[in-house]
Amino acid sequence: MRAQYLLVAAVAISACGHQDAGPDAADQDASGPAPTPITCAMASYYHDSLAGNLTASGVPYDPNDLSAAHKTLPFGTKLRVERDDGREVFVTINDRGPFIEGRVIDLSRAAATEIGMIEDGVAEVCLYSAD
Repeated sequence: MRAQYLLVAAVAISACGHQDAGPDAADQDASGPAPTPITCAMASYYHDSLAGNLTASGVPYDPNDLSAAHKTLPFGTKLRVERDDGREVFVTINDRGPFIEGRVIDLSRAAATEIGMIEDGVAEVCLYSAD
């Protein structure tokens, strides 16, 4: 039993070790590596006729809110949605969907407007955690 405690203590101590950053640390890009997307796929947006309908989270859909539907992410999850041309919008998940194959997110009208996809109807996007 004592050996198990010693092993746990040794692992904990080694995990807390400090490593000198070295002389080149100041020369490195302060922004660090590019974030990895959660996923990239097609986005669509809610039709205006759905305004006022309850979302799966119980909040009425408001086309002017920066909100979105995702099949599995928890309600309240904040995402950065980015198009390949660099336009981005920050949204909060409050509904389930989309239910069309190949689509990863349904955006509110306001969110779709921010990334310029109203005319196209759908757009390739990448989703990133905004937390």
